[in-house]
Amino acid sequence: MHRINLRSTLFVSALFTTLTGALLAQSTEPYPGTAPADQVDSTKGGPLDLGKMWTFDTPPKEFFTKTYGFKPDDKWFDEARLASLRFADYCSASFVSANGLVMTNHHCARESGTGVTRKGEDLNATGFFAKTLTEERKVDGLFVDQLVKIEDITKRVQDAMNGVGNEQAQLQAREQALSTIKQEYSTKAGWQGLELQTITFYNGGRYALYGFKRYNDVRLVFMPELQLGFFGGDYDNFTYPRYALDCSFFRVYDNGKPLQTTHFFKFNTNGIRDGEPIFVIGNPGHTERLKTVAELEFDRDLQTPATIQLLRNRSAALQAYNATAKNDSILNEIFSYENSLKAYGGQLAGLRDASLLARKANFEHQFQTAAKAKNLPADQLKTWDDIATNTAQLRSLFKDANYLAPSERIMGEYLTFANVLTQFGELLTSRPQDAESARSLLVSPNVKSAVLEEAYLTAHLTEAQTGLGNDDPYVKTALGMVAGKPRTPKEAAAYLLKTTKLSNPAFIKELATRPGSIAASDDPMLVLARIGFPRYVAAARQARQISQRQEVLRGQLGRMLYDVYGAAVPPDATFSLRINDGVVQSYNYNGTKAPIMTTFSGLYDRNYSFADKAPWNLPARWKNPPAALLKEPMCFISTNDIIGGNSGSPMINKNREAVGLAFDGNMESLPGEFIFVPDANRTISVHTGGIIAAMRYIYKADRLVSELTGGTSANSTGKVSTKK
Repeated sequence: MHRINLRSTLFVSALFTTLTGALLAQSTEPYPGTAPADQVDSTKGGPLDLGKMWTFDTPPKEFFTKTYGFKPDDKWFDEARLASLRFADYCSASFVSANGLVMTNHHCARESGTGVTRKGEDLNATGFFAKTLTEERKVDGLFVDQLVKIEDITKRVQDAMNGVGNEQAQLQAREQALSTIKQEYSTKAGWQGLELQTITFYNGGRYALYGFKRYNDVRLVFMPELQLGFFGGDYDNFTYPRYALDCSFFRVYDNGKPLQTTHFFKFNTNGIRDGEPIFVIGNPGHTERLKTVAELEFDRDLQTPATIQLLRNRSAALQAYNATAKNDSILNEIFSYENSLKAYGGQLAGLRDASLLARKANFEHQFQTAAKAKNLPADQLKTWDDIATNTAQLRSLFKDANYLAPSERIMGEYLTFANVLTQFGELLTSRPQDAESARSLLVSPNVKSAVLEEAYLTAHLTEAQTGLGNDDPYVKTALGMVAGKPRTPKEAAAYLLKTTKLSNPAFIKELATRPGSIAASDDPMLVLARIGFPRYVAAARQARQISQRQEVLRGQLGRMLYDVYGAAVPPDATFSLRINDGVVQSYNYNGTKAPIMTTFSGLYDRNYSFADKAPWNLPARWKNPPAALLKEPMCFISTNDIIGGNSGSPMINKNREAVGLAFDGNMESLPGEFIFVPDANRTISVHTGGIIAAMRYIYKADRLVSELTGGTSANSTGKVSTKK
């Protein structure tokens, strides 16, 4: 579960802020279960629509007791926290043996695992298993973090912000306070040597300081082939039933030896039962469930459709290019784009579901009523109106701030560079001293693929034409006129690239030395940039100011949420450690009923049904499975609340035993970015029994099977010895 974040590249000035956007999507496919506005049940909606991503700062003891009749104590939560890990800066993981064995997803480990490939190897094709301890391979640059210290710093940060001037000053005061606290704690007893991170909860309703013990010696132990870890490819992504062996194992070393730890999740391979409580511990990346209805409508109407179209066009460009280039890194980039397209598509379908927005509106009304009953200050109670006003202003800025935003992946390298030159020309005339320091950045673009460059520019011009309109000066200039009619975006892109002189270093050097030369140039790329760049800057400046106001207002909203509901409602995801609860449960889909569990026989049925063709083909060692494997469990579903970043999270039972490994959600879970509705929302996990079955029957990884199931440990010779 991961998504592309589209960001502007580095430019001469900070004026180039990140404002992702593009053409409004044309698709209007309904989300499964979409209800017409006149059939919406407005009685639904409440605080738990904000989800169940509980923090370890205030663990949900009473909620678990009330919901499951299960009374975990402080030790239960402490042990669960200490056995859980953050895998690098993008996934989750956990200790699963006393010898520092770490479990995470294959799709989290893919980059790290293949990074230890040696000459003549193809680990994506063959997978990897270290038969002995000495064969475990260190992954340079890989680390895992264990959360060992938590400190509430809310009062210090909020006091620093209170009474300060405008929104920008408040945000600066906050950042200064957070920086001061980190510096102070870095020399404090018990915190020295830890990786320190400040965490924002409830958009600023609470703040915490986390201290992590970082392990830098991490070695690859086991990784299945890509065809098993990503079985079904993008077609099966975000779907269920599922048949992916999306797991990998690493080991943490300390002073050259396997780490000895008492904090780990023992494997329970006896499975899961229908209705059984399940707990997921991991680092969900980002949700926006506290967003107001006004903000969600902005996302529905403008931002999310724009992002989808931009992703779709860039993915298409890369796919066309890679049809002949056959580059693995580009293929991975295409996978990421396609993954993101499904994710954003599911979000958009949810935003267009009138019943879901009705739930959000209903909770917003409940929240406002409860806040008034608390006699909160009047300026706080108007927060919703202030956010709506700002959102309306952002709507008016959307076109120029998005369609004209310079970025190599939005408009190509040459037109992006033309925007840089345009800004430099203004500096050269008005502030020559600043221009001198920026002159070294003026290097002619190093375009690696003329085909991709034209494809990106064509996509940008197409989006600008649709978004800004044919009569817009930018569009009219870009498309020009040939024989009395405008060029097509593709024709215009070819003309611009053929005519521009921005590939000539001598031409650029001349422009950079004479004030006024850039403004006077008739180079078509510069002519276009001179129209678009000032409009983008003006819109971006205003949008940045509004966004700063919004950030402060969201903080006020978060404070109110905590004042009204306290820790009974968890905060949005912030890639910080959380524990969430759910149950193993089926759901209805596509006119039938989903099984709570799949088996390896389903893997082979899917393989046979698609005639062993990609992405459902299987490696040779999987072609003739033993009969005992076919009935073994492979994946299962539960009602847990996860999002990107939770990939690699352990699934544990009430006994703190690992029963699964979370790796995805179903299509119905995708609106989870802004609302959690567990009716059909499902987390998909690899079954621990399935992991062991694959190791035992296919990979013959007896060393790992013994370590995970038999209370054994691997000694320095790589032999397995029984622990007493």
